Amino acid sequence: MPSFDTVLEPNLVEVKNAVDQTAKEIGTRFDFKGSSARIEQKDKEVTVYADSDFQIGQVMDILLAKLTKRSVDVRYVDRSAKIEKIGGDKVKQVLTVKNGIDSDTAKKIQSLIKQSKLKVQAAIQGDTVRVTGTKRDDLQAAMALIRKDVADAPLTFTNFRD
Repeated sequence: MPSFDTVLEPNLVEVKNAVDQTAKEIGTRFDFKGSSARIEQKDKEVTVYADSDFQIGQVMDILLAKLTKRSVDVRYVDRSAKIEKIGGDKVKQVLTVKNGIDSDTAKKIQSLIKQSKLKVQAAIQGDTVRVTGTKRDDLQAAMALIRKDVADAPLTFTNFRD
């Protein structure tokens, strides 16, 4: 039976490379000389340190530019965390790299496919959504539907079986 998996998986190697390039640029830029601006990555968490909110914004701009240059969708980076003060006049912000479809998005995809009247079924399997159907054309129509209606997450389709 033809099927495919809908997943949310960033290329973590490229994310690490972008963070490393950002750290290198922070070290060489004139406007960061003498400041405590830096960026670190541990697993799926990227922490940005700086002297002010404005500098965090500048580091974020550099990071997003580097991610884009390395073909990593910036929607993988969750920037909703608050900027917190740490000792003295320094601040930090913790960014998380999204990995795996959360349950709300998975339910949204599943209900979207049910309402579409296509002859396919969607099943939530952990942090992926498997879509199965009898015809390849129906599966391709389901992919197009998911791409169009779930635009807030950078979903990819893997494991296409015919």
